[in-house]
Amino acid sequence: MEKIEDILKRRILVLDGAMGTMLQRYKFEEEDFRGERFKDWPSDLKGNNDLLSLTQPQAIADVHRAYLEAGADIIETNTFSGTTIAMADYGMEALVYELNFESAKIAKQVADEFTKKDPSKPRFVAGSIGPTNKTASMSPDVNDPGYRAVSFDELRKAYKEQVEALLDGGADILLVETIFDTLNAKAALFAIEEVKDERNIEVPIMVSGTITDASGRTLSGQTAEAFLISVSHIPILSVGFNCALGAKQLVPHLEVISAKSGFATSAHPNAGLPNAFGEYDETPEQMAAQIKEYVEKRLVNIVGGCCGTTPEHIKAIANIVKDYKPRNLLTPA
Repeated sequence: MEKIEDILKRRILVLDGAMGTMLQRYKFEEEDFRGERFKDWPSDLKGNNDLLSLTQPQAIADVHRAYLEAGADIIETNTFSGTTIAMADYGMEALVYELNFESAKIAKQVADEFTKKDPSKPRFVAGSIGPTNKTASMSPDVNDPGYRAVSFDELRKAYKEQVEALLDGGADILLVETIFDTLNAKAALFAIEEVKDERNIEVPIMVSGTITDASGRTLSGQTAEAFLISVSHIPILSVGFNCALGAKQLVPHLEVISAKSGFATSAHPNAGLPNAFGEYDETPEQMAAQIKEYVEKRLVNIVGGCCGTTPEHIKAIANIVKDYKPRNLLTPA
């Protein structure tokens, strides 16, 4: 299979859209999350989307298939919360390896099916590594600013287990995404480098932060440029932003990293900003029209969707970007 690094020089690659948005369409209830295997589990499991890779694998495969049919080059594994730290909410820490391995395996099988149909358009699997629900650079207790709910080493170990399982399951790329606390991400990147050294392998790494509001900063207080600088010591494939903002609001932040980075630039924004009910109203056409600004300005190499996006959104985006050249990778734009 052609290397992703080579393809990026020629064309803009399309990432998939939201897994959670698609799973909501199934209206799964508690018993669907549990399946037969977890029917007697002591805590509630509804909402643990990662678990569906074990209890509803067909639904996960069908979501991947829908995104690939829409034109995605890269699909993300259903592992956003796949660490012992995040799974502690459900008492499922012991299942972490299996959850990640099976999720990667499902995605890889579907991706291979599409690559086989059209070898000129290889499909890649990105192992999704979410941010956990604990911050390493800030205290969760306003009365004790020095307190940390998790240590760097605890994060490193948790991410390492996830990374090993994703690679064993067949992930082609590792995507450290929705980074609101850069120290958390640095633990993930440290763990990836550790696994690469131990296995003597190279693996492309995508890094995607999240600008949380109109201040233009991540939750841990970094501007786009500061975020870029703080992850640039690692050999990564791409750096960019996802989640929190719609496509339009991301433009100035993408302009900053595109101008200052030698890496590929990625963006997978939400379908606009959430409405009063927490839902996303931006249509595929509206979102694609905003993404057009990215490609006209040659800001991106990889583009897709986050919260609220569907295969329809990805199809509209794929139709726009196919006619545009990617951002020049040799030097910062």
